[in-house]
Amino acid sequence: MRINKYLAQSGVASRRKAEDLIVAGKVKVNGKVVTNLATDIKSTDIVSIDNHTLHATNNFVYYKLNKPKGYVTTVSDDKGRKTVMELLRAVHHRVFPVGRLDYDSEGLLIMTNDGDLTNILTRPSSEIEKTYTCHIESGITKDEIKKLTEGVDIGDCITRPCSIELVEYGEKLSKLKVKITEGKNRQIRKMFESIGKNVIFLKRTQIGEIRLGGLSRGEYAPLNGKEMKYLNSLKK
Repeated sequence: MRINKYLAQSGVASRRKAEDLIVAGKVKVNGKVVTNLATDIKSTDIVSIDNHTLHATNNFVYYKLNKPKGYVTTVSDDKGRKTVMELLRAVHHRVFPVGRLDYDSEGLLIMTNDGDLTNILTRPSSEIEKTYTCHIESGITKDEIKKLTEGVDIGDCITRPCSIELVEYGEKLSKLKVKITEGKNRQIRKMFESIGKNVIFLKRTQIGEIRLGGLSRGEYAPLNGKEMKYLNSLKK
């Protein structure tokens, strides 16, 4: 088994994040640092990170979390900020967040130790739709909405076409429903910034067929049977 897959199945991180750990020299195999992403792990090998021995497993768990503002979507933070992991202290499995929500945003996060599922949900080619409630500090015109839906330059890329519905218009506050299939860093905020609009509230309410539901801020729950059926369908 490739080392990145082994780390993913150990619940350390997604395969992509696992590759970052490997390249950074944080992974040891049989006591020696390994940085080669092509390394194969045998059943007799001992793999560790920070002197913690890992064990690949197929015992996957899946939760949805209502992330509040003021938390970073990482397993740890070198700036000492609160991470979403602090909200799941009662979860005894090592899990990690699927994708990201920025520090000032809130809403639905999927938490799991299934690295393969994480890859499916986050890679652009999957085109899995994410739905957000978005409030901006101004009005907005039909032409501006059309421009956003067709794709705009946010600095590091041109965004893909998306769906935006004006829910409530106001000269000082407008509410919109935004659906995107990408997950660039602060993407929606940057999209609105490109047309001179300031996002003051952003909440993700749905990922594919997984809905936030009635979870209060900071609450989490295991995915139900219907939600798991949807996730399993993505693996086929």
